[in-house]
Amino acid sequence: AYFVENVRRYVQEKYGGDVLYKEGLSIYTTLNLAAQKEANDAVEAGLAELEDRQKYERGLVQGALLCMDAKTGAIRAMVGGRDFTKSEFNRATQSRRQPGSAFKPLIYTAAFDKGLNPSSVFVDSPIVIEDPTAEDGLWKPNNFDNKFLGPITMRKALVDSRNVVTVKILQEITPEYAASYAANMGIASPLMRTLSLALGSSGVTLEEMVRAYGVLANGGKKVTPYYIKKIVDRTGNVFEENTPQSEQVIDPRIAFMTAYIMRDVVETGTGRRVKSIGRPVAGKTGTTNDYRDAWFIGYTPSLVTGVWVGFDQEISLGKMEVGGRAAAPIWLYFMEKVLKGAPVETFPTPEGITFMRVDAQTGRLAAGKDDSSTIYECFLEGTKPPEKAPDVFDNTEDLFR
Repeated sequence: AYFVENVRRYVQEKYGGDVLYKEGLSIYTTLNLAAQKEANDAVEAGLAELEDRQKYERGLVQGALLCMDAKTGAIRAMVGGRDFTKSEFNRATQSRRQPGSAFKPLIYTAAFDKGLNPSSVFVDSPIVIEDPTAEDGLWKPNNFDNKFLGPITMRKALVDSRNVVTVKILQEITPEYAASYAANMGIASPLMRTLSLALGSSGVTLEEMVRAYGVLANGGKKVTPYYIKKIVDRTGNVFEENTPQSEQVIDPRIAFMTAYIMRDVVETGTGRRVKSIGRPVAGKTGTTNDYRDAWFIGYTPSLVTGVWVGFDQEISLGKMEVGGRAAAPIWLYFMEKVLKGAPVETFPTPEGITFMRVDAQTGRLAAGKDDSSTIYECFLEGTKPPEKAPDVFDNTEDLFR
């Protein structure tokens, strides 16, 4: 119903009510009916589980799901809410909510485009920033676990969703640059050009997030989400016909770097709830303050699916209802069914990317070492990690005094 209403509203706004209701239109859409059924079932199952966990009355928690073809922008399934007869408000396209950590991949992608790489080291240590809007005039961002890990690589910071490191990365590349970069990837909502952008403090729609993640899935190409293939009247006159619109907005190598790390988010990080899908997947969880919003957005090389869970009133979902627990299962239920029997796709490595074995902790070249303390990391051709660990590893204790 949410998909149909989206189409109806579009036709009425573009052609007027007379054409919509009197011209005998045949409207051909991008919807995959089987996928849509699975989307409805997945959202209902995931929300019911959350309500059972938190002992809520059934039907109160809301959710949204949007599935887009990564290469064309065709929308295959849309759930805008739990019950269209009770609320026609479409939470996939009309609702702006804080994305929390789901926004971080856009910050990291912007940083890689500025010359940083997955082995670049930042110090996960307390930081205090002047903020006139805060009670004491100071903002002290913290990590979810209230701990600090000292010097860590950008890979580890994204996989483990370290808030403070992301703020420091944003300090280095500037909020202005990151906000413009995110807009270029498909975020149309206004973004606050402050350091809190690192933690996903600006409201965005699920559709915008799916579109932006689509750039990472599609080798740096941005596609325009579309719902209607063509509209024909009763005489056979074609009102409009839509073909996929795509534009290369970022370097395919930069898109690959972020996607390469986001696969590790699913393998070992905050998104490991969906690892059981058993095929290459990249994704990221998102959780906002007081557990008001839970997100999981993930993709294969051909499908991008985003899930949002929350109350319409912007109140807490309940303790520990993080993106990996409240939203990721819905994504998994849906994608397992939709991809069942489909060939397993791998993410293609673009030309100009080179892989080197590095120390997983320090990010430096691991010459001759080949054990569990090292990993294969990706770099732009012609660049490489430092031969020795940065000095910060020698004076870690000083950082916490």
